[in-house]
Amino acid sequence: MKRIILILAIIFSVKSYSQDPAFTQSFMVPESINPSFSGFYETTKAGLLYKNQQWSGFDFNLNSQYLYFDDWYPDLNSGVGISLMNHQETFTNYSLKQLNLSWAYKVQINYEWDFRPSVTFGFATKDFGFDNLLFEDQINIFQNIINSNTFDPIVLGENARYVDIGASFLFNNDNHWIGITLRHLNRPNVSMVSQGDIPLDIFISVHASLELPILQYNSDSSVYFITNFMKQAKYDRFDLGFQYVFDRFSFALTATTNPIQTENESHLVTSINPIIGMAWEGFKFGYSYDFNLSKIGGDGGISEFSITYDFLNNKDCFGCPEY
Repeated sequence: MKRIILILAIIFSVKSYSQDPAFTQSFMVPESINPSFSGFYETTKAGLLYKNQQWSGFDFNLNSQYLYFDDWYPDLNSGVGISLMNHQETFTNYSLKQLNLSWAYKVQINYEWDFRPSVTFGFATKDFGFDNLLFEDQINIFQNIINSNTFDPIVLGENARYVDIGASFLFNNDNHWIGITLRHLNRPNVSMVSQGDIPLDIFISVHASLELPILQYNSDSSVYFITNFMKQAKYDRFDLGFQYVFDRFSFALTATTNPIQTENESHLVTSINPIIGMAWEGFKFGYSYDFNLSKIGGDGGISEFSITYDFLNNKDCFGCPEY
């Protein structure tokens, strides 16, 4: 019973992230954090991010998958992308699935800088498995039995479906990009009860990749400062670190922090995350592992895999935003 209570407390204490999974490799697959990257390289691209978080001490884990495809339409000076987010929790069978359609428009500010606004329309469904819970109307004290069925309104309405609207902005030149993403601008109702009204909090992310003028031995080597600040309701996450790119290989080290601490027991630095990547024949592969530094026991670490493919096969390097 204590284990169930602890797991439920973890789920609801991080409810923002149950709605918006955060990926460590968002800078390697930037479409996952900013839809303005749709058609960014003016090619056809597709990719996948897979995240697995193990809670070995509780026989409990979280899985998140992000799949996308985008293309460039020169006659419209626009990129169009479609993506699918799938998020699952194994203990209660909670799941979130969201399909998004994004449109990004390219505006040339001057010779060096471009501006790319985008809008996103999505449809989401959220389900919660209540098989592990016991409700009052299942208990028959007179016959000393437990009924298998319940008429509790929460169980009867154990899923929610809603339309989601977002907007993103991206500034970039040949060496840097800076972006802002806003999700859930229409504050959709995510209550699982028919009479309930729980508006989903707006998610905001501010992110950047900035090339630094150091360790540039040749045109194939670069160092980038990478950062991503995310906030939803009172919960926040701030990733920052450095990425070193040499030819077709990428090495990065980031830290996940909690700068706006809501509790006295909150940790400032929650994990350290090494990331490696390789580019080959239009493919880009990435792997990262988040080493937990918090005092929450049972966390077996977070593994994350990424793969992207450029159908025109003209981007074999990492970090280079020029197109």
